[in-house]
Amino acid sequence: MSSVARQALRLVVMAKAPLSGYAKTRLIPALGEHGAAALAERLLHHTLEACVKADLGPVELHVVPGPSHPYWRDFPLPRAVTLYGQSQGNLGQRLWHASGNARALGQGLLLLGTDCPALTVQRLHIAAQGLQKSDAVMYPAKDGGYALLGLKEVQARLFEDIHWSTEVVAQQTLDRLWECGMRCQRLEVLVDIDEPEDLSSLPQAWRASVDVG
Repeated sequence: MSSVARQALRLVVMAKAPLSGYAKTRLIPALGEHGAAALAERLLHHTLEACVKADLGPVELHVVPGPSHPYWRDFPLPRAVTLYGQSQGNLGQRLWHASGNARALGQGLLLLGTDCPALTVQRLHIAAQGLQKSDAVMYPAKDGGYALLGLKEVQARLFEDIHWSTEVVAQQTLDRLWECGMRCQRLEVLVDIDEPEDLSSLPQAWRASVDVG
């Protein structure tokens, strides 16, 4: 992966603290508050582990509540990951703020959340390799959002006038990329684990530990 590493990518992970009643609330009817939070925590660890093992560049974790919250003070943050608080504003404004280091240093970046267990080391490598040929790459999500957006260059327009948390996020983002003259390689559609019906898409090894009630 040395040719990919020379692209100086930065991996930016957006996450909520996996607290009972706060994280994965749409899964509470199926898993209960504790079960939903436990799954959120497992997804968070999985995502950070994949980002670190991918060895594509610096990894940033941008969180709400911010780093001073007791959860993060006790969190076993991997040594290769730097912790930041998310800014105020809608998701587009928070993504723009979170991309600040990449913009300042002229780096490409991979933007991702912690909802998709299918974002493995291999798929992160595929996204990074895609940026060698395209201005952007996207793993669309089955629900109409995206699990990952990779960018050679970050422009503010990419996060403006998006109807966040709806089924049109991916398409509107593709429209913004087109407006900015950026070619995007669309990769395979993945499943974010947000709703009870998504639990069937968990890896087989995870399902035995998820108590669907």
